[in-house]
Amino acid sequence: MDIKVNVRPADGETRVIDLVGEIDVYTSPAVKDAITQLIDEGHYHLLINLEGVRYIDSTGLGVLIGALKRVREHAGSVSLVCANPQIKKIFDITGLVKIFGIFETEQSAIKALA
Repeated sequence: MDIKVNVRPADGETRVIDLVGEIDVYTSPAVKDAITQLIDEGHYHLLINLEGVRYIDSTGLGVLIGALKRVREHAGSVSLVCANPQIKKIFDITGLVKIFGIFETEQSAIKALA
């Protein structure tokens, strides 16, 4: 399976990363590269849209955690848009709901970041 990564500006300093496909050991490097490039360019407020993601494994979770660690060094944030109950359950089971802001819609996430 493949992953599609699209980056676009949102309100203010926030950048939205739209992901479509599966995030696993094979596709995680592409996601990590996109996030790393944004951080290197000085974008520290990221909104990762997981609406099109059907599957995420521990490698993908590691990429998200790594991104959070890097942006926090610059007082930044990583928020997630995820309404898929199966993907949300993974964040619940791993306890990651406590460290990521997880929103049902992109609009509610942007509103919370403002």
